[in-house]
Amino acid sequence: MRQDGRVTDADALPTAVPDPSVPDPAAMRKQYRTDGLSESDLAATPVEQFARWFKLAVVEAHLFEPNAMIVSTADAEGRPSSRTVLLKHFDEQGFVFYTNYDSRKARDLGENPYVSLLFPWHAMARQVVVTGVARRTGREETEAYFRSRPHGSQLGAWASGQSSVIGTRAELEASYAELQARYPEGEPVPVPPHWGGFRVAPQTVEFWQGRENRLHDRLRYVGQPDGGWRVERLGP
Repeated sequence: MRQDGRVTDADALPTAVPDPSVPDPAAMRKQYRTDGLSESDLAATPVEQFARWFKLAVVEAHLFEPNAMIVSTADAEGRPSSRTVLLKHFDEQGFVFYTNYDSRKARDLGENPYVSLLFPWHAMARQVVVTGVARRTGREETEAYFRSRPHGSQLGAWASGQSSVIGTRAELEASYAELQARYPEGEPVPVPPHWGGFRVAPQTVEFWQGRENRLHDRLRYVGQPDGGWRVERLGP
């Protein structure tokens, strides 16, 4: 390495001999043969269009957890992080998910409320990408959803200090067992003060439809100052 910190060829690590039993990702190709997506196909609002596709994902494609979405956040310094979270509600006001408010995602959103949601519906050669601003849901809404969760999930919200470092799996299980003894099945579990929802108010929503030869259809709704939506087509 040079004094200025730049890496030279002499510093480069030797190239590892690839394991022939490991599939080569560069050789993996899938030709999408699906109906296209045109502007005339779209609903008046992105939430209406999302509802159409979501219904197909559930009722016709029978996707595993079609409400699973990749939530990407960034902290105040712009350092990104992503994780899979389950969508729990959507309407014209936005897309709602729940989490521990001490988690990394919640800390990021406290510093930088801009967020991206990605629904990767690969089996349908479709994806939906939402960008917008996340705000905490009201406590009444949070409590109503918490009470609808299975008993074990309610206990889990208390047992796990999400995103915090723990010593062993046994520590987590011991915490859960203690709560299980304190709140047996049928006993109401209080809503943790550090747990609740976020609602992502969409600013853009892109609907991506895979097409042959990588000439995919990408139609994006863009929010307008008057509350309406403009649709634009993006190059694949």
